Amino acid sequence: MLAIKFKRVGKKHQGSFRIVVGEKRRKIVGRYVDDLGWYNPRTDSFEIDKKKAEHWVSVGAQPTDSVRNLLIKANIIRGKKKPLHLKPKKEGTAEAGEAPKAAPASAEPAAEKPAEEPAATPEAPEAAA
Repeated sequence: MLAIKFKRVGKKHQGSFRIVVGEKRRKIVGRYVDDLGWYNPRTDSFEIDKKKAEHWVSVGAQPTDSVRNLLIKANIIRGKKKPLHLKPKKEGTAEAGEAPKAAPASAEPAAEKPAEEPAATPEAPEAAA
């Protein structure tokens, strides 16, 4: 399956990206099928060949979430942007408005602690008669 994704180029700490079409499971450092444009996140500037991008989307190439948001920004495809960098919800956690799940009952009841007696305070000494 083909994917439209970013290929990182540039120096250390000065990365910019080529927007390429390639095999989804192939590493991005290798070959790719077509080059669609570039994106520089430092200046938030980009250039995409609109005809090529529309062609590849029409034949079934799936853009990654970041590239999809960029294609929406460039008015090449329509839709809502996908939120990035969200932590997935863990199963079994209580959602807002839900009661937390009760712990399973154990076979043995928990040992009860005896009630502690209050200690005598030094302010009120007992009178010895």
